[in-house]
Amino acid sequence: MNLRLSGIFVPLVTPFTAGGDVAATDLERLAHDVIDEGASGIVALGTTGEPSVLAPEERRQVLQICGRVCHECGVPLMVGAGTNDTAGTVRAVQEVGGLVDAAAALVSVPYYTRPSEAGVVAHFEHVADHSPLPLVLYNVPYRTGQYLGWESIVRLSRHPQIVGIKQSVGVVDTDTARLFAECAGSFSILAGEDTLASPLFAMGAAGAVLSSANVCAREFVELFELWCSRDLQKARAVGNALVRPASALMSAPNPTAIKAVLHAQGRISTANVRLPLVPVRDPSTIADVLEQLPLRTV
Repeated sequence: MNLRLSGIFVPLVTPFTAGGDVAATDLERLAHDVIDEGASGIVALGTTGEPSVLAPEERRQVLQICGRVCHECGVPLMVGAGTNDTAGTVRAVQEVGGLVDAAAALVSVPYYTRPSEAGVVAHFEHVADHSPLPLVLYNVPYRTGQYLGWESIVRLSRHPQIVGIKQSVGVVDTDTARLFAECAGSFSILAGEDTLASPLFAMGAAGAVLSSANVCAREFVELFELWCSRDLQKARAVGNALVRPASALMSAPNPTAIKAVLHAQGRISTANVRLPLVPVRDPSTIADVLEQLPLRTV
């Protein structure tokens, strides 16, 4: 598999109407907005898109919209798929492959059941063996309760159908450093922590999947390009400037603060989320972001 994912991928929110339906027009516009701001691609049905509270027909609707925009713009679509059930994950990835022309499926470490690390490796290998799409692993122990170590990731990187990883472990740790040391080349290591994107770009990350890029895709694209061009002084300055707004956007359960800011900017019709999430009510959270970046208003 020669797929090489690079650049900033935006895991889109799923906007809702005042009546609670998927706001298709808002979603399509937002997808075009982030691509126009330089995003290399988008992620549909990532955690930020609230897939667990979408009905099957709504998930298909989101996929069709995102797939159409990516096709029109000539950029790759990544799709969040899978559960803590291996057979169910295979079915989910195969369904995605039958519905939309996706570049890759983003598949998380199995959550809640807490299998052994050998079980996690076997899970991914089985899914990859039966997937019509290349896989990007999603290592996010904050959500899964399961840490995937560098040795296991290196083993998985050798599978021809596994092309990358979204590394979201909350720190720049030794395992992450070993991962960069061992997995250079065709395997794409993507930053998954918004506040740590700049350090991971400095280490050689091929790109990032960043929730706060829903709001400030242009700034994260600039940051990535500065590291690629080795403009170190400016890259550090831009990276440092993004820490506070990214922290504010992730200060409430994802994507509640992001939706609040997008709504305040006029980019989506409502800030609605679905239970068990509740909307951000504190206006200081919104103001904290809006005051710190030259964000576009509509």
